[in-house]
Amino acid sequence: MNRLSIPLQGAQMLFVAFGALVLMPLITGLDTSVALFTAGVGTLLFQLITKRQVPIFLASSFAFIAPILYGVQTWGIPATMGGLMAAGFVYVLMGLTVKLKGTQFIHKLLPPVVVGPVIMIIGLGLAPLAVNMAIGKTGDGSAVLVSYDIAITVSLCALLTTIIVAVFAKGLLKLMPILSGILVGYGASLYFGIVDFNPVIAAPWLAMPNFVAPEFHWQAILFMIPVAIAPAVEHIGDILAISNVTGKDYLKKPGLHRTLTGDGVATIAASAFGGPPNTTYSEVTGAVTLTKSFNPKIMTWTAITAITLAFVGKLGALMQTIPVPVMGGIMCLLFGSIAAVGLNTLIRNQVDLAEPRNLSIVAVTLVFGIGGMAFGIGEFSLTGISLCGIVAILLNLILPQSETKSALKPDNIEQD
Repeated sequence: MNRLSIPLQGAQMLFVAFGALVLMPLITGLDTSVALFTAGVGTLLFQLITKRQVPIFLASSFAFIAPILYGVQTWGIPATMGGLMAAGFVYVLMGLTVKLKGTQFIHKLLPPVVVGPVIMIIGLGLAPLAVNMAIGKTGDGSAVLVSYDIAITVSLCALLTTIIVAVFAKGLLKLMPILSGILVGYGASLYFGIVDFNPVIAAPWLAMPNFVAPEFHWQAILFMIPVAIAPAVEHIGDILAISNVTGKDYLKKPGLHRTLTGDGVATIAASAFGGPPNTTYSEVTGAVTLTKSFNPKIMTWTAITAITLAFVGKLGALMQTIPVPVMGGIMCLLFGSIAAVGLNTLIRNQVDLAEPRNLSIVAVTLVFGIGGMAFGIGEFSLTGISLCGIVAILLNLILPQSETKSALKPDNIEQD
């Protein structure tokens, strides 16, 4: 591999991740240019902590969509960033605990019977948001942004394209279903005349991303901390996946404690600038598998490319012109897929739901999450994924174990 090919390979990897990377901030109202910048910075920090041994890219985590939406509405963006920074410290603490006590700590605290339903809630809890946006409304359904007939046509174009590419495409294209759905949906939006290019015309070619400094409010911090549960397990699954692809055991070298810490530091850095939390991207792992590009230096150039594009003002403005139905159509598949991953976690790990203990954990977690249960004391309340994560963990620790336990072992963790 010559010197020129490494930067080109890096740019290609960003192209694979681009659709998912920008979709998350578009949904939550964060700045896409900041998301590009923090994905690049987060990946470089991850490489620094892991001694640039793992060929993996970090970017926007979908697990935090619902908590960010709630946090921004309740406390504003700065306080939400402070809460996300605290969630990043949870990763770092997990990394330290793994270093001191080994991986059994995570296996005991987060078995499949806990992780499965929590992941399902991440997807199912967002289903109304996806449907509202697909039919041209705001996420909460309070206002109509695009007429129903046009919105449903555009969203179906985006949805069907995403499905077709995911199922039937070959090679590198198969790894970019979200980006393909965005492009086709955007094309349909242009046809119906629902794209406003005025922000792009007004935007400068070079511009600073709209950085936001975090503020720290204890309510937002306590709300965000439990959300780190599901992404932490997703991280382990992605590290196992890239280990299988390259034939190297990254759980041992550089070690799970380093990769978890790297992920946590990347999320801390992202929230310090007002960006979404970072997570390891399985799309890029798929691209590494396809291209056999195992050199971690490629991901360095992926990060550099992301940081560079973050300062292109017209690109950031162009991302903001993507109509709501385009995102809604893709989200109908995306959020359902997240729920399916949680269900598959229970199935693959053979969690026996005929066992009253397991049934109780899964049932209560699902109903609390889907039903919108909230526990509060004064100004502070727990709801959504945060509440579900705490309830699932507590029930797992309190309820007596059955004779046949379902353990979360490194060889059967379900990845995103």
